[in-house]
Amino acid sequence: MIRFFYYGFRFVLELLALPFIFAFALTSRQTSKAVDVGLGPFPLINNIYHKRALELAGYSAETFVSQVWHITSNFDVRFDLHWLSRNLLCRKLLLNLYIFCWSVLRYRSLILYFDGGPLGQGTAFLWRLEPYLYRLAGVKTLILPYGSDVQVMSRSPNLQFKHAMAMDYPQHRTRHSHIQAMVDVWSSAGSHIVGGCEWVDYMHHWDTLMIAHFSIQLPEPGERRPSDSVGSLKLLHAPNHREIKGTRHIIKAVEELRAEGIDVELVMLERVPNEEVRRLILEADVIVDQLVIGWYAMFAIEAMASGKPVICHLRRDLEELYVATGLLDGFDEIPIIRADAFSFKEVIRVLHADRDILVSAAERGRGYIERHHSVEAISLAFSKILAKLIGPPEGTVENRV
Repeated sequence: MIRFFYYGFRFVLELLALPFIFAFALTSRQTSKAVDVGLGPFPLINNIYHKRALELAGYSAETFVSQVWHITSNFDVRFDLHWLSRNLLCRKLLLNLYIFCWSVLRYRSLILYFDGGPLGQGTAFLWRLEPYLYRLAGVKTLILPYGSDVQVMSRSPNLQFKHAMAMDYPQHRTRHSHIQAMVDVWSSAGSHIVGGCEWVDYMHHWDTLMIAHFSIQLPEPGERRPSDSVGSLKLLHAPNHREIKGTRHIIKAVEELRAEGIDVELVMLERVPNEEVRRLILEADVIVDQLVIGWYAMFAIEAMASGKPVICHLRRDLEELYVATGLLDGFDEIPIIRADAFSFKEVIRVLHADRDILVSAAERGRGYIERHHSVEAISLAFSKILAKLIGPPEGTVENRV
């Protein structure tokens, strides 16, 4: 009953605030914005790399967050430290209303995810209006997916992944309708939509298709360490989502191989800072990403950038999409060692006996990341999109003409 009154009070509060937000968005359209691109409000490490890519393209950029997670807190503006985030009645709503108003005054464009902007965080109905309010304010929105923000499981063709989500995140079912609505609202009203990875399973539209928008600052070549050619094969796995990553299949395979006398070591890391992840990557012989989802993400990218071979399940239909659209040169361009829940054990057996496969994958990995996921590569992709949304960066020839 208390919750019912609380949500009712919040709904009324949003309804009362709506005319003021509408008027504020409309009047802010004429104000001069200080920053070309804002990235937030969720504390995704992608945004830190994306900021570097945008600055490399000549755009001013700034990260802002309403909260921080254990991975990193290195963001430009942290509203979790703002006085409105303290223990006040409806503090979350008040803070998000404030961040929205602040963002329309400060940014010419925003890079958001399908969770939405500040009004997408816990509002009763304003989240449905947010893309239209940004349009009214003259703020362009570049919408990216990252995972759970678009994963409408009724749209997934991957039954193993659907089962894994049900096991790892049973509460995800309670958000199904909301996620679907968010995807549909932002796909319809966002200024520019980017698709990629296996996210395309859940999206009905994109303006730009990328293999994945993840970017990374390439480490210095001297930081890479070659794997030993003999002895124990050291695997590194990060089971932050155990069923989704196929962790139990990995553990079972390693135990069975060790019982056969094959010297394999499995190191697992969970909830550690990104700096520690990178250190452990350098100490491993091979990185095991995931065996279920069907595409790779940041863990695999960081490993390949550091010159380490990666094992991951890649769905053939997704590879076909990226080859057919010209994003990949062919089916052998991705230097990832393919394995799924059924083949993983035999793949490890082969790799233990033939370390040359690891050497070849490691040597090709850095070049692949440089072409597709380096800050420079993502900078080029983003600059093409932003040139259409807000024009070229100030000081370029196009802007001076």
